[in-house]
Amino acid sequence: MTPPTPLQLPPADEALAWVRERTATGLAAARELVDGLRTDPPAEPEGVLRRWDEVTLTLSNVGAIAGLFSNAHPDLEVRTACEEAEIEVDKLVTELRQDRALYDVFDALDPAGLDPTGARLLEKTLEEFRRAGVDQDDATRSRLAEISERITAIDQEFSRNIRDDVRSVRATPEQLAGLPEDWLAEHPVDDDGLVTVTTDYPDAVPARMFVRDREVRRQVTVAFLERGWPDNEPLLKELFDLRHEYANLVGYSDWASYDAAVKMIEKGPAIPEFIDRIAQAAQGPMERDLAVVMERFRQDVPDAEAITSADAIYYEELVRKEQHDVDSQLVRTYFPFDKVRQGLLDVTGRLFGLRYEPAEDAVLWHGDVTAYDVFSTADGESGDGESLGRIYLDLHPREGKYKHAAQFTITNGVAGRQLPEGALLCNFNKGLMEHDHVVTLFHEFGHLVHHVLGGHVGWTRFSGVATEWDFVEAPSQMLEEWAWDADVLQTFATNADGEPIPADLVARMRAADDFGKGLQARQQMFYASVSYWFHTERPADLSRKQVELQERYSPYRFIDGTHFFANFGHLGGYSSAYYTYMWSLVIAKDLFSAFDPDDLFDVDVATRYRDRILAAGGTKDAADLVADFLGRPYTFDAYAAWLAR
Repeated sequence: MTPPTPLQLPPADEALAWVRERTATGLAAARELVDGLRTDPPAEPEGVLRRWDEVTLTLSNVGAIAGLFSNAHPDLEVRTACEEAEIEVDKLVTELRQDRALYDVFDALDPAGLDPTGARLLEKTLEEFRRAGVDQDDATRSRLAEISERITAIDQEFSRNIRDDVRSVRATPEQLAGLPEDWLAEHPVDDDGLVTVTTDYPDAVPARMFVRDREVRRQVTVAFLERGWPDNEPLLKELFDLRHEYANLVGYSDWASYDAAVKMIEKGPAIPEFIDRIAQAAQGPMERDLAVVMERFRQDVPDAEAITSADAIYYEELVRKEQHDVDSQLVRTYFPFDKVRQGLLDVTGRLFGLRYEPAEDAVLWHGDVTAYDVFSTADGESGDGESLGRIYLDLHPREGKYKHAAQFTITNGVAGRQLPEGALLCNFNKGLMEHDHVVTLFHEFGHLVHHVLGGHVGWTRFSGVATEWDFVEAPSQMLEEWAWDADVLQTFATNADGEPIPADLVARMRAADDFGKGLQARQQMFYASVSYWFHTERPADLSRKQVELQERYSPYRFIDGTHFFANFGHLGGYSSAYYTYMWSLVIAKDLFSAFDPDDLFDVDVATRYRDRILAAGGTKDAADLVADFLGRPYTFDAYAAWLAR
């Protein structure tokens, strides 16, 4: 059998026709396969499931590239065509999952003759049919289909509004005092004697961290928080109402309960219980950290009773510099982008037994993108190894591109059938990077490694990051630990003179990071509460509810006249389940406890982790994957100990 080869992407001038042809061909092929399943299904249960998996693979091949290009392609016409393709795929998926005749084919299968993975696939398939309303009457199914199509369109418009709404603040060079010299050199003064600071991350993050002028920091923060408003507010209200209606029609009390039923947490009401558990655990650390920040803040603003995010980032940074002897501007001199990118490949290659080679034949959608073929080093460092997939790194901001950081699928891998391919879309500086952004890059690359290593399980449905959604962040959160280890960092983090980052500086960075974790945990619970209560209460006044939740959970006070929820992109994909970041972190801390902090590359532990967590994809429940690796069920203990120290 000829081994699968990577997908050949189109040149820029052929992308539009390629996307349209791929969409039309893929949808037609899926329909033809389904027609055969209805009229002449294979005799054996596994044969039926294999045919259905081919449908799933065909549709994922259309939807995945459309999802990537709609967020990354520089051509607006291509992005628009891809958004249309996403709607068409979602529409057909809904149609198929509501097809009673098709459901009956699967419902009649006897799982007794299937292996455990096949039986799991049958169970998941039947569940997806029922959650789509296959057992409802015609009118209800029709309404569910309408809702699904409209939700997809709203989510696209919501994301587009955030992506395209790049705001800016103009200030004199004197007002920007405190910013790094390399940042200032990249932002020349215009004809009016002013410098433009945009709300893109490479501008907004340094400005909020380093600018001494309080009014400029406030303006940048407000501009950042106002992205997507007012256009996104009515879209969100409609989205919450539609999701609630959908959940009710298929038998759930609210969207959060519907969404949680297929996650580790299982029940919607368990979400606020988890939020409050974390909030309570973080109460002491938050109060301790906040008292330190407020003491420093009052040195400059004596009458201050509270602090907002317009000042908090700056003063937390001051505390780290003055009390922990961590100067982020010095730290960033050890993290030039090119060295960080290569270091990331070297570290993950060593940890997971991988080799990355530049993909010379890859067609790139933009000049900033790089592509690598991924190989196993099981046959030795100099051996060819097994071809595992292809990755694309699109790591710098530009007009019309996705504004956050995430992994996007290009193809789902199926053993012997198709290689897994994926892309990272991020927004990092091309020069020096803040260490926080280095950590983010390691995190997001963790998703990409998971996608590639888990893309050889034999079934599309279980390929890659196909576990419960409240587990998918755990492997990436654990990989962040390698971006905090001095021995690891010294392999690539060097300054302009080639000197590696000092171990004592990394230790101080660790202590400084520990300083703010109580604040961060409570802020995360604020975000999680917005995600949950906006969906369950569907408040008429979103701003009012945001303020209420911010006062309850966040260490920072609300900034009058801002509308953070309008650019809270996770309300789209994560919907009511933003809690999953913290849920996953609890598990990530437990996973990391299996590693020896003095030997993070221990081959036995790393191999067991790679094979039992990452390479398993979604073939088992996440709790079982974790137990397979740890030798016991996961607990809250490691997270609680980390938070308390």
